[in-house]
Amino acid sequence: MKIHEYQAKQLMAAHGIPVPLGKVAVSVEAAVAAVRPLVEQSGNPVVVVKSQIHAGGRGKGTFKEHPDLRGVNVVTAGLQGGVEATEAAVADLAERMLGSTLVTIQTGPSGKRVNRLYVEQGVNIDRELYLAVLLDRALARNIVMASTEGGMDIEKVAEETPDKILRAEVDPAVGLATFQANGLGWGLGLEGPAHTEFVLFVKTLTAMATQLDTDLIEINPLVVTKEATVIALDGKMGFDDNALYRHPDIANMRDETEEDPAELEAKETGLSYIKLNGTIGCMVNGAGLAMSTMDIIKHFGGEPANFLDVGGGANAEQVAAAIRIITADPNVKGIFVNIFGGIMRCDTIAAGIISGVKEVGLPVPMVVRLEGTNVELGKQMLDESGLNLVTATDMKEGAQKIVELTR
Repeated sequence: MKIHEYQAKQLMAAHGIPVPLGKVAVSVEAAVAAVRPLVEQSGNPVVVVKSQIHAGGRGKGTFKEHPDLRGVNVVTAGLQGGVEATEAAVADLAERMLGSTLVTIQTGPSGKRVNRLYVEQGVNIDRELYLAVLLDRALARNIVMASTEGGMDIEKVAEETPDKILRAEVDPAVGLATFQANGLGWGLGLEGPAHTEFVLFVKTLTAMATQLDTDLIEINPLVVTKEATVIALDGKMGFDDNALYRHPDIANMRDETEEDPAELEAKETGLSYIKLNGTIGCMVNGAGLAMSTMDIIKHFGGEPANFLDVGGGANAEQVAAAIRIITADPNVKGIFVNIFGGIMRCDTIAAGIISGVKEVGLPVPMVVRLEGTNVELGKQMLDESGLNLVTATDMKEGAQKIVELTR
C-alpha cells in the first residue's frame, strides 16, 4: 500500500524525523489559508505547492491541461510582494492544479488526476542527497541506499554512475549499527553538525521502517540546509499489505482514488490481481501456476495482460468477478483460463466462467484448460453452455492456441 507525501511526512514527524512545515489542501481556499501560518512559523517567504499523487517524477511532470505548469512549483512572489503576493500566486496555482491531470515518467501518458495539494515552507538548501530504506526480499532484511546525487532518478544514477550509490544492510535483530550510519555519512561527504544529524536521522528512519513494516521509504531529495540541518524534503512510503492488520492507523490512510480500479475490485472480491502491459488475460488458480502460465505465454510469443490468481477456495461468484475484471481491460485481446483443480473444483470454475461470460459477454477469444477434480463435469458444463470457447487438453496447447488467436 502506498501513501501520499504529506502522510509520509506526518509519520516521519511523529517518529522524530525532521521535515519541513506543511499543510495539505483539497481546495483553493485551503491552499491560500495555509500560506500565512507557514511563512510566519518558518520565517521564510518562499513556499512550495506540491501535487499529491502516488507517482514519482512530479517535479518534472506537466499537466495535460496546463503544459507550462509543473507538478511541484516554488512560489517566490513573497520575496518582493510580501505574504499577499504569495497568497495570490498560490491561489492561481491551486486553481489550475486541482482537478487537472499530471503526467510524469511514472504515471504513463494517461497521467493522474490531482485531488490534493501540499503547501510547504521553503527551505534554504545547501546540498541535495538521496536516501532510501527498502526491503530486499532476497536478503530478507531492509537495506539502506544513499547517494550524493539527490534530486535525480535513482535508476539513472544506478545505470550511469553505480559507484555513487552507497549500501548498508540492516540487521533485523539490532538495527542499523552506528558504525554503518557513520560510514554512510562520511561516504556522502558530510562533516561536523550535518554528519551528526545525519547519523541520528538514518538510524531513526531504519527503526521506523522496521516498526511500521514498510517495504520502501524513499527521500529524494534529503537536503542539508545552509544552517547545517538535515531535513526530508520529499517522502515516499510503501507498506507490506500483509502487515497492515498490525497498523490500522496506516491502513486508514489508503487513498482508493489513487489505486487501479480493477486491482481494488479484485482485492475486495478476495482475488490476487496485478495489471500488466500485455494483451492476453490470464485466470489461474495458484501463484506458482499463474507464474508458469505467464512464462509459457511469453515463450510462445505472447504477452500476459495480468497476474490473476483465484486461489484454491474460490467460488463461482469470484470466478465471475475475475472474468469481469479481465474483460474490463481494453488491452486484452484474448483470455487463457488455466486451472488445475486440486482443492479447486473444475465444475466451480466452469460455473463461474458461464456466469461471468453471460454477465459481461465475450468480446475476445477464450481458451480454457481444465484438469483435476470434477474435470469431466466441468468440461460437460462448458460444452452444454453454448458459449463460443476453445478448449485445450494441456497448458502447452492452451498457450499456443491463445497466442495464435490473439495475433
